Amino acid sequence: MANIFDTKEFHDKYYYDGALGALYSKKMTEFRLWAPTASKVVLNIFREGLGDNKLDCVDMVPAENGTWVCKMQGDQSGIYYTYEVTVDGRTNEVVDPYAKAVGANGLRGMVLDLRSTDPKDFRETARPKFGNCLPTDAVVYETHVRDFSNHYSARSNFPGKFLAFTETGNMLSDGTKIGVDHLKELGVTHVQLLPSYDYYTVDETKLDVPQFNWGYDPLNYNAPEGSYSTDAYNGAVRINEYKQMVQSLHRNGIRVIMDVVYNHTMFAEGSYLNMTVPHYYHRTREDGTFYDGSACNNETASDRPMCRKYIVDSVVYWASEFMLDGFRFDLMGIHDIVTMNEIRKQLDAIDPTIIVYGEGWTGGECGISDSLRALKCNAKQYPNVGAFSDDIRDGIKGHVFNLKDKGFVSGAKNFEETVKFGLVGCIDYPGIDMSKVNYSERAWASSPSQAVNYVEAHDNLTIWDKLATSNPEDDEETRIKMDKLAAGIVFTAQGIPFIQLGQDFLRTKYNEETGEFDENSFRSPDKVNNIDWNRKSKYIDVFNYYKGLIAFRKAHTSLRFTKRSQVIENMKFLDCPAPNMIAFTTRTVNDLILIYNANRDAKTFKLPEGQWDVYINAKQAGNLFIETVSGEVEIEGISMLAAVKKHYNYFE
Repeated sequence: MANIFDTKEFHDKYYYDGALGALYSKKMTEFRLWAPTASKVVLNIFREGLGDNKLDCVDMVPAENGTWVCKMQGDQSGIYYTYEVTVDGRTNEVVDPYAKAVGANGLRGMVLDLRSTDPKDFRETARPKFGNCLPTDAVVYETHVRDFSNHYSARSNFPGKFLAFTETGNMLSDGTKIGVDHLKELGVTHVQLLPSYDYYTVDETKLDVPQFNWGYDPLNYNAPEGSYSTDAYNGAVRINEYKQMVQSLHRNGIRVIMDVVYNHTMFAEGSYLNMTVPHYYHRTREDGTFYDGSACNNETASDRPMCRKYIVDSVVYWASEFMLDGFRFDLMGIHDIVTMNEIRKQLDAIDPTIIVYGEGWTGGECGISDSLRALKCNAKQYPNVGAFSDDIRDGIKGHVFNLKDKGFVSGAKNFEETVKFGLVGCIDYPGIDMSKVNYSERAWASSPSQAVNYVEAHDNLTIWDKLATSNPEDDEETRIKMDKLAAGIVFTAQGIPFIQLGQDFLRTKYNEETGEFDENSFRSPDKVNNIDWNRKSKYIDVFNYYKGLIAFRKAHTSLRFTKRSQVIENMKFLDCPAPNMIAFTTRTVNDLILIYNANRDAKTFKLPEGQWDVYINAKQAGNLFIETVSGEVEIEGISMLAAVKKHYNYFE
């Protein structure tokens, strides 16, 4: 059967280009399911999302291109439904893969008038501007919905819920801003939410029982997660509250990116997609076993036309219905290049400022060749989609999986070329010795807009925990200097800067039960994952440094080039007096110089001719003038210096 799905004959006969799902109007709802291998499909109608309350069951009628159809007259908004699909004599009850609303635990789809879920003025609330609305103008802040507000220090009326993002004015007892006000104060342009579609592993009927998961276990791709709503039983509530969250963030000047996980399903045989059309939506071997490029027991077959259509339709739905501003693709390297380019094309038609990027790697062997997939090494074949730079990540802090490994900021030697490669946005830049770059044998980005620069994300140790593990002999003051230098590199590199919630006040995931730092907290207790906002007050100096770095980046377009040619023409590396140092100038209207010293002792650096106004040093970052220097300048150990050639109006 799997081989049949890849034939032109199957595609020509069964590709359906129309709308699927419960197509609602007040006069009638048309249910349309694509199930070309089914011999029978029955529509079940329920009064509620759970329980023994079936109202009717209706045989669906075969229709064009392998679809099955049933039309119900009248206003059906509020009813719940499932399909019974019979294939090769076996009948499975499934939730409509295109269901846009679901009941508790996603066990039934829901027919809904989506306009009734819009908050007041939702469609009129514009996407906020960020700089020139180009990818490199973005500053991305990753957060888990629950982590953001679940700790008592968040002072939220809606702990762990979408609605926590609608609250403003919350602060610590000393006046320190937290929550949404913290995001605004820091200066981020985008919040990236860990998976917030309907996922499997949290039981929405037992929310009084401690449960946690990141959500990389997709169940219903087109409905929001119920545990983040105030009523998981009513499919309309979770949609309305998700929209309230987006609207609130937009009104506060922050765009919203959704972390999407189309590369695998929670179940293989038992996924709704597979039970609808067995073995079509997943890549399988000749013996019928599932390929597992996700390391989650299966991988989806994005290269098959109806699977590609499903993914594209889903992304377009979230972008248009929920006004989302970006998508982060988990294990994007599993998807084929054609699919990623088609997603970009469809989103451009909605709003070209919507950002798309992902992980350009996989978790295991895939069912199609490397040349066809959206791997980082193939990024030039999907030029308007970004990829995370593991080059700069591990160049700065050391190998992400070898916990005691050190990087540039923490004392390792010979990482200069790797960091320089990251600083230019991973483009083909003359003069960088690629033989000394940690992971990439050749440049992979077609422009700096493709490079997502980071040292910390939800995966693996936070950088603060990484530094504690790799540099246990160093005191806190020294490790703070390393952290600041790491952030300084990320925020002054060409590309898109990305940090995790709490990174700006030294987030830790110390697990008291194990006595270790948690490097994979996907199902660890709240005590490990929650954000303790009191740390912001404790490490306010670190927060202010991050805030200043962001402000400085925003002030200078020469840190935010969008084209390879701009980087090559305007950015020049300088000779340094010692190893473990990097220096470069970059310019548009103004000349900037940036110097990073990873050595523990101070180094003297001879500046280019002229007077230079310093705005970033070991202790301070931002757009407040510190001092004017010329000739030779001393760079403190484990620190950076950023200066602007003296000019009356240095802001660009």
